[in-house]
Amino acid sequence: MKNRALYMNGKLNLAFKELDIPKPQPGEVLLKVGYCGVCGSDVHFYESGCIGTTPIKGDLILGHEAAGTVEAVGEGVTNVKVGDRVVLEPGIGCGHCEYCKSGRYNLCPDMQFISCPPYQGAMRNYITHPAHLVYPLPEYVSTLEGALIEPLCVGMHAANLGGVKLGDTVVILGAGCIGLTTLAACKAMSASKIIVTDLFQNRLDKALEMGADYAINGREEDTLARVMELTGGMGAHIVFETAGNRVTAAQTESLTRRGGTIVIVGNVMGDTPMNFYKIAHKELVIKTVHRYRNVFPLAIQAISDGKIDIEKIASDCFDFDNGIAAFEKSLCEKQAVVKAILKME
Repeated sequence: MKNRALYMNGKLNLAFKELDIPKPQPGEVLLKVGYCGVCGSDVHFYESGCIGTTPIKGDLILGHEAAGTVEAVGEGVTNVKVGDRVVLEPGIGCGHCEYCKSGRYNLCPDMQFISCPPYQGAMRNYITHPAHLVYPLPEYVSTLEGALIEPLCVGMHAANLGGVKLGDTVVILGAGCIGLTTLAACKAMSASKIIVTDLFQNRLDKALEMGADYAINGREEDTLARVMELTGGMGAHIVFETAGNRVTAAQTESLTRRGGTIVIVGNVMGDTPMNFYKIAHKELVIKTVHRYRNVFPLAIQAISDGKIDIEKIASDCFDFDNGIAAFEKSLCEKQAVVKAILKME
């Protein structure tokens, strides 16, 4: 057996290396990775070679959206067995801080999140991981779908924070991977009207395919005017910013109706103009999303029950041998690639 890994060793520099196959320690499992998604953060690291302004030092294995088969288990592991197909939750909290103890472990200041330096990621044939952070996949959930559960959890956490319910009109700004998973979650939670905006028609077409009621192309229409037309001049109950863009973030206050909720899901970099007088006058609630918490079992169940067809977001699938091409396409054709997936086996 070989354990090849796709390393980033500098800006725009990827290479394969062969590693030893690790042995699971007590409480760990050895996972043979079947599929691994290419996240926007992976592409950002590849493109910039840094986190913010801090250069990434040394070799880094990317990838944290992984599913596969349990190859071996360490001492004391009882929740999974050899041969089980599983998805891994990539964030390892300390388990001792007030955030972990209160169930808000995504806010743990000592979080070890694989593929986020200095922690190595899952774009390798074999990886060990804590057993309590791997979840068995039901018969009707494929391993490919398993690799899409992690980004789905971001969308589900956002929808949970927004309090989406029957009767709500929601606006989702951005129809990339996270915008589409937020759409899927809102649909599963019975939102009555879902409006999605983007600048690229192919992404809007995908949003309509996944159940959006209306799609607004911001290049061709006035987003605010169209949303007001569709909501009787009132705006949406909940507006999700998933594009990570200062322009769309600044639009949220105008798109949200009085007493509504803004949920910032994307990583909006830099200063963003927000009119807090208008926000206060409308008594808006602003919430922010940092990854997810306590939603992996719910996401797995939603796929298994047929409430979410998550495989639709996988726009491009590459054999592991062509992993570098997956990054190049994800970087150079961002508007076309919704989600690239590596088939590892």
